[in-house]
Amino acid sequence: MYPALSVLRAIGSQAQQVLWVGGQSGMEADLVARQGIAFAGIPAAGVHGVGVRSLPGNLLQLSRGTLQARRILRSFQPDVILFTGGYVAVPMALAGRRCPILLYVPDIEPGLALKTLARFADTIALTTEDSRRYFNPRKHMVVTGYPVRPELENWTRAEGRSRLGLDSEGPVLLVFGGSKGARSINRALLAGLPRLLRQMQIIHISGELDWAEIQAAQAALEPELLSRYHAFPYLHEMGAALAAADLAVSRAGASTLGEYPLFGLPAILVPYPYAWRYQRVNAGYLQQRGAAVIMEDAELARQLCDTVEALMRQPDQLAAMRAATRSLSRPQAAAQIAGLVVGLAVQGKGKG
Repeated sequence: MYPALSVLRAIGSQAQQVLWVGGQSGMEADLVARQGIAFAGIPAAGVHGVGVRSLPGNLLQLSRGTLQARRILRSFQPDVILFTGGYVAVPMALAGRRCPILLYVPDIEPGLALKTLARFADTIALTTEDSRRYFNPRKHMVVTGYPVRPELENWTRAEGRSRLGLDSEGPVLLVFGGSKGARSINRALLAGLPRLLRQMQIIHISGELDWAEIQAAQAALEPELLSRYHAFPYLHEMGAALAAADLAVSRAGASTLGEYPLFGLPAILVPYPYAWRYQRVNAGYLQQRGAAVIMEDAELARQLCDTVEALMRQPDQLAAMRAATRSLSRPQAAAQIAGLVVGLAVQGKGKG
């Protein structure tokens, strides 16, 4: 969602009307409504990797979603369609293949839904050059970078530390498991929490699911350590945390390809082990360029504290990682993708 919202903000008043089409269930509709964007829901379900029992029902959902998408398109009559992936987009692509289409690929390696959407796309925007090899070379592809949320850019290191109540000096570790959290990362941190807090301040964004466990660990801390531990179930001012930190521990979702470079933030990346390999490919891209190190999820409990301590004790290595990370930043990505969207819309009108 965040890449699409960033592009929409960059388009601004150049778009007279915007309609966001997403899934009928989940939190997407509420988040879009908060941005003042009209929303329409359609039924959809994935077909890749599902069991034999689920496949017929999912295919039926796909068919229903395509019919609903056709009705939406007849009513709204868009000049251009922007896709950022996900199986919910497939019915809309099937229904809207005669409309100019721009596909943005957040992760380096696309999943099945993105590969399917690419067949209908007039232009494909890529986060990195490495993604080209996954698509038909005859397709029009543009490397734009990852469109980061504009509100992230408003934070400096000093402002971030002040906002979160951190001391202005001394190392800061950010531990982040995504909006839903990452239990293995949370528990590995809690196991070594007193040890790490004696050496650094910690920003811990745990997700809601483990929040009770985090609060219990927080309550057990000695007073002098408690002041160094800044835990949140969710943090709206994510830019403050990214700006304040010297090192991050997180999964390796697509946002790490854009948000960490924006702040030059080195990372220990822990690819999610129970899903398609896209996080591992993302993490490998950053590690190969000296911007991150990879840690296996199964090794967290044994290696996390030692790895964090080793990096924090080597300021020269952290500085080199910070420079390598910052060199990957493309701050104009949202504006560039917005330009591609507007250009396709103009071309579509010209053809009409």
